[in-house]
Amino acid sequence: MAKRVSVDRWLFTVTMLLVFVGLVMVFSASAVMARERFGSPYAFLSKQLIWAAAGLVAMVVAMRVDYRRYKHPALVFSFLGITTLLLISVFFLDRSHNTHRWLHAGGFSFQPSELAKPALILFLAYFLAGRLKAMDDWRSTLAPAAAPVLLLLGLIVLQPDLGTAIACAGIAACILYVAGMRLRYFGYAFGASLLPLYFLIFHVSWRRDRILAFMNPYADRQRTGFHIIQSLIAVGTGGITGTGLMEGKQKLFYLPEPHTDFIFAVTAEELGLLGAMFVVMLFAIFLWRGMRASWRTEDVFGRYLAVGITSMVVLQAFINISVVLGMMPTKGIPLPLVSYGGSSLFVTLACVGVLLNITKQAE
Repeated sequence: MAKRVSVDRWLFTVTMLLVFVGLVMVFSASAVMARERFGSPYAFLSKQLIWAAAGLVAMVVAMRVDYRRYKHPALVFSFLGITTLLLISVFFLDRSHNTHRWLHAGGFSFQPSELAKPALILFLAYFLAGRLKAMDDWRSTLAPAAAPVLLLLGLIVLQPDLGTAIACAGIAACILYVAGMRLRYFGYAFGASLLPLYFLIFHVSWRRDRILAFMNPYADRQRTGFHIIQSLIAVGTGGITGTGLMEGKQKLFYLPEPHTDFIFAVTAEELGLLGAMFVVMLFAIFLWRGMRASWRTEDVFGRYLAVGITSMVVLQAFINISVVLGMMPTKGIPLPLVSYGGSSLFVTLACVGVLLNITKQAE
């Protein structure tokens, strides 16, 4: 019988703190822009609040549902199939920001690629849990496991959204590694991906420009290097204690996307090194408690789910913060639970609810 009678309080508290910090910083980063575009400083905050409320409800519901109920082929493959259909359906809709990423309904929009992450986690956890002794069998285990992953990655790349595809690949790699896949297969996969990545990056002008800007952003300050330069200015301006909440200057139409991809830069500017390190510490605690849950559970399916959900949150946070600090080329990866974006916030909170249930069931 399971010994725990309540969810992991550390994990729950960290999640709530990240959501709270996100709401505060979304308002701070977007108020001036929202008033300029929509006539109200609360335009972005109000939508984020609605998604946060819906996400917290989903999290509480998922906390109370035994995660073992998800280990059913009808549920697993239905979720995978629906996600695939949604990813295909966006290509039949009008472009938004020159991409096919969004489904629109009323005043809200949803990004199907966000569903690809939990769909892959659920599928791999279900599929690999029954093949513990056959991880070296590429015909019956590795190839069938890789096929849905490659399908979803391909659809996401075509949107185009290479950043999210790379994040999904990283999540899948974490689960496969914990499941016992040999390192040589990771080497084979990496080698096979080099040629497609070469064409996707260096034969697409704006991606190539991002790589060049990453290597030397000051070579083209006003165009390709503008994002990262403005981000570094924001981070450097904050110093130790920051300029003060709502007092940042880079968000005033200097820093692109200050409430989404570069919200960590605004955080560093207004709350300083101390505030930025507080956010990093919250994600570090999330990693610790999530991996702790995976280690403590004796159920293999639950272990793979915990690893997948934990890596989904922490890997995206690592990529986002690295981009803001100029340590990686610019990618459209939000800071989980913090950046503005309803579909990302809702899906992440629902997945955290599943993770919290695993901590409740862990031995």
